[in-house]
Parts: sequence; structure tokens; C-alpha cells
Amino acid sequence: MDKVIVTAAITGSIHVPSMSPYLPITPQQIADEAVRVCEAGGAVAHIHVRDPETGRPSSEMELFREVVTKVKSRCSIVLCLTTGGGVGMTTAERVKVVTTLKPELASFNFGSINFGLFPIAEAIKEFKYPWEKPYLESTEDFIFANTFKTLREFSQAFAESETKPELEIYDAGMINNVVFMLQKGYLKKPVYLQFVMGILGSMPASPNNLLFLHDSARHVVGDFVWSVCAAGRHQLPMCTMSLVMGGNVRVGMEDSLYAGRGVLARSNAEQVEKIVRIARELGLEPATPDEARQMLGLKGLDKVNW
Repeated sequence: MDKVIVTAAITGSIHVPSMSPYLPITPQQIADEAVRVCEAGGAVAHIHVRDPETGRPSSEMELFREVVTKVKSRCSIVLCLTTGGGVGMTTAERVKVVTTLKPELASFNFGSINFGLFPIAEAIKEFKYPWEKPYLESTEDFIFANTFKTLREFSQAFAESETKPELEIYDAGMINNVVFMLQKGYLKKPVYLQFVMGILGSMPASPNNLLFLHDSARHVVGDFVWSVCAAGRHQLPMCTMSLVMGGNVRVGMEDSLYAGRGVLARSNAEQVEKIVRIARELGLEPATPDEARQMLGLKGLDKVNW
């Protein structure tokens, strides 16, 4: 492969505003960041939204619609909308973005895990908003639930919307879930897997674990397109390993707030520029949005509902 899909996860629902003054919050900020990512060589922007007044993760459709409309008017980057949502959101709230906006691509978390953000609270000396500390601390008793029932329901929503699922694989057991759903006909090949590493409660980020996940999936799923994202300081090393192995990559401020050791990233584009430089040193070129559409088999920007 001489083309690599670079995704940037723009804001996510993990980090809180107190952690970085550069975390995009408003629809305008999120849209601006997606455009900068495209200009820096990114083909895909992964989109969460937040309450523009407080920065709290939100599932409001009008916020999503505002972001995607602003981005579409300025560039052709692929928009991968989240169905992961944020802590406390219902299944219906999470999948509504697919059934309403019918994006080309959306995330699809493929199993249940403990999803621990609570240690972050211990490291923050002063919180900007009152919701932040309880939001983080609540995850000590939080299960990110993705049951077989919701996997089936989500799969049906994706199929009806002709939205390509980006299957988020946090642990090895989720590979079996993919096989099961393929056997039942709720998923169709070729699937797009993203190995998510370094979240407290799931697979640690290490070279051996990435090799294990990739080889396990290859053995039981067969051929697939794949990508890697990793939390915090693991972002760049694990993405580099993915490039070496023939995979695609995700960077962005959802996964890491830093551009280097102790240096806060001022934008998602800064992280994209860095991974693009590394890719080029390895003889790889970043795919354009239209090349990514072809590589992933997407329906096209003219078939979204915005």
C-alpha cells in the first residue's frame, strides 16, 4: 500500500476543557479544525460535539448538523460521526446521528468494556466547569455498554442509512463479535476495523498487543481494511507501527492533547502534519478524501443528509 488514510479525531468526549485551552469546543471551532486537518493531509475527521457554553459532550443533532454543514461548505473531507457519544448517553441518543444525518462513515463500538477516565481527575488541580470532575469520577463505576442486541440494532441502522461502519476494537473478544455479526449477516465484508489501544479497561497499547490483535483478526475475519488509534503518549508510536505494518492511522485531540513530550498541541492539524511526515519517511503518501472514499467503499458526499 502506498496510500494511507489519516484520520483526526477532533475533540472526542474524553478530555475536559480544563486540560487544554486548545481543545475545540464550539461548532465553529470543531469545523475549523476539520478543515485544517484536510489542508494538512488528513482524509477523515472523526466528529463529536460539545455544548458550546460549557464544553460538555453532547448528542444534540443541531450541533452535529452545524458542524458538518460548515465543513462541507469548505472542503470534501470524509466526516466520520461518532456513535460512541459520552458518559451517560443512551443507545438511542448515540445512534441517532446515523439515522438522522446518514453520514458516509461512523464509528461503531463493537463490545462492552470498563471505560475508566477517573484517574484524570486526580491530575487536574483546578477545574474550569463544575461538570468536569464528577463526569470523570463517575467512570470508576461505568460500563461502556455495547451488547449483542445493540450491535444488531446499530448494524441495522447503519445498513438502512448506507453508512459504512468503522468498527472500534478495544479488545480481542470484540474480534469474535465481528465474526458472529458477519455470520448472522448484520455486517458485510470488507469490514473496516480500528484497533483502539491504551484505554483503562481495555487492551494496553504495546507492539505485541497490536500484532496480536491484527494477527487474530486476520485469522478469523480474513481480509479487512484497518487503522490504529492509541491514547495519550502512545498515539505516535502505535500509529507509526501501524504504518510499518500496512495499516492506516488516527491521531487527534480526542486521543492525545499533546504534540510532543510535555508540549500541548495547538491544533489537530499539528498532529496530522507530524504523522504525515513520518509516513512520507516510510515511502507512504496520505490519501486524499476521495482516495479514502474509494479505499473504504463509501457511498459519497452527495448521499449524506446535510
